[in-house]
Amino acid sequence: MGMTDFINPNDLKRPVHEEIKELTDGGVDYSFECSGNLDVLRQAFLSTHDGWGLTVILGIHPSPRLLPIHPMELFDGRRITGSVFGDFKGKTQLPHFVQECMRGVINLDEFITHELPFSKINEAFQLLIQGKSLRCVLKL
Repeated sequence: MGMTDFINPNDLKRPVHEEIKELTDGGVDYSFECSGNLDVLRQAFLSTHDGWGLTVILGIHPSPRLLPIHPMELFDGRRITGSVFGDFKGKTQLPHFVQECMRGVINLDEFITHELPFSKINEAFQLLIQGKSLRCVLKL
């Protein structure tokens, strides 16, 4: 699904953002923080390119804490924004989204990794929790 490199931060002897900046000739254009971990958010932000890098916060942070970014770090042109549902506007965009799915332009099948009867809903949740399932369809 588009990944070209994988970095295990536990294998590094330096901060992740330094490794990413070296791999990408100065930083990535976009970084997405999906974990809800503020330390990861900081690394995602610092991995973006000076001048135009954008960090999108998608992860839900469990407690109200200040962002671990010094204001001076924003003066080099990097930006941070949040996004709920990818800025999807359900009321106006859902009909078009459904049409694209029906026409086969958007393929959702590759995201469904399991199909189970509704009676096995607890098993479905366990698969998700254990990271063994991306999406599970429950059949009534």
